[in-house]
Amino acid sequence: MRGVGAKASTIWYIDAPDPISVLRDSTTPNWDASAALVARLFPDQVAVATRHAPISDFAGASPNEVFVGCYPGVTVVCTAGLSLAKPSLLPESWTGLLASEHTYLVATDPETAWGAFAYWERGVMGRSFSATPIYIYEDSGLPLVWERPFWAGEHPLVYPPGVLPDPQSLPFHPQEFAEAANAEWLGFRYTGAPRGGEFDPDSLPVCGFTIYPPGQRPPEVVQPEPAQPAQPAPAERSIKRWLRRKSPEPRS
Repeated sequence: MRGVGAKASTIWYIDAPDPISVLRDSTTPNWDASAALVARLFPDQVAVATRHAPISDFAGASPNEVFVGCYPGVTVVCTAGLSLAKPSLLPESWTGLLASEHTYLVATDPETAWGAFAYWERGVMGRSFSATPIYIYEDSGLPLVWERPFWAGEHPLVYPPGVLPDPQSLPFHPQEFAEAANAEWLGFRYTGAPRGGEFDPDSLPVCGFTIYPPGQRPPEVVQPEPAQPAQPAPAERSIKRWLRRKSPEPRS
């Protein structure tokens, strides 16, 4: 997941005054707390613990998987259901789940060149943004200070030779925009090498669970296993591909 094109669908619950330091120093996920949270999120389904692995591998969870990291004052949930075209529509059962001081959502999808981020203060939304390079799904709340270089055109989209920009295109790549939100709030990016004081997400473990409907739990529960080495990142997708077609809208 470390190359260009990492997929993510995450929500973070923050009470620690310095969450970046907490995440930087975390080496072991809390399985008991993670399992309890998954049971609370999916009360009508069966959750089977699978393995722990770096968040860089599983931030973009499959539909039947959920990955949770519980650390002192910081909790993250990675699940496909968080990839909303309009983050403001996320139910209060998610945004107020742990009654945290700060709640952050960061989601990206390289297939559609889509990126989104949002934050809530004590359950009240402060900012939400969601877009593909040529269509904005949501832009709510006042832009934050760290956003200024993006809106000022300091992080422009790079087009292949011979490809002209769409007249409606944004002055930045939405996925890079969302990654910048993640770096600002949480101290790391999923794609590319760490910059400046950022830390490597390969060092941050999360606990994995597979979700089953009632009565479909497998006969044997797979015990947690040590994290496997990170797989090579997928090849970079050409920007020309999504410029030639209309990007499908993320799930509402």
